[in-house]
Amino acid sequence: MPLIETQHGAIWYADHRDPTAHLPVTLLVHGAGGSHLDWSAELRRLPEANAVAPDLPGHGRSPGASRQSIGGYAADMVALLDALRLERAVVAGHSMGSAIALTMALHYPDRVSGLILIGGGAKLGVHPDLLNVRADKTKAVEMIINGYWGTAPEYDQLRRLSRKRLDETPDDVLHNDYIACNAFDLRGQLDRIRQPALVIGATDDPMTPLKYSQYLRDNLPNAQLVTVQGAQHMMILQQPQFVADAVRNWLTGLPG
Repeated sequence: MPLIETQHGAIWYADHRDPTAHLPVTLLVHGAGGSHLDWSAELRRLPEANAVAPDLPGHGRSPGASRQSIGGYAADMVALLDALRLERAVVAGHSMGSAIALTMALHYPDRVSGLILIGGGAKLGVHPDLLNVRADKTKAVEMIINGYWGTAPEYDQLRRLSRKRLDETPDDVLHNDYIACNAFDLRGQLDRIRQPALVIGATDDPMTPLKYSQYLRDNLPNAQLVTVQGAQHMMILQQPQFVADAVRNWLTGLPG
């Protein structure tokens, strides 16, 4: 998988595009402190998605510094589209990634043909313990893990993997991401985002509660909501086939 130079620096991305497919590209944007691996294989390799899954600057395999604003990450993703010579893409975002997707749709509307917003919101207030991650990372990681997976034993292996990845994530990256999320608020501007949007929320998500997704559905001009029953914030990996099927059905219904 390649590392590509953009006007904002080098960005690593997993390329799951089919060069023979006449399909819109879906840009998969991960959340705070994450990487492209936060997207399930079912989604990354979904033929209808024709997906590109980057690691944001300072995350995963991408070098450089993380940002302290959602707008900064949105500009990075537009620079990636430029480097890939992609005029437009469907932008899918999970958690912080959904904020990046919404910001791209608002400020770069000609580059975004549709939105997939998973575990997102129009505003992303952050718990003080997460903003304090540099002083007490152990406490912050415990809160993140509980929000991601809940306590069901079937997610024990995923919890261990998440903990390992978060422990390896630099404190400054997590801190910057949560600063960016905490400042994000598009509640008064959603009516300007005209692109078709698929909103996916989970019933048991404590980090971005289902009411956040319901708000997006009710206030974006062209949105529909799919609800994932019994899942927490990492619904993509908890119910990967359900989420992938919802995305496939929505993508195939987009106007050509």
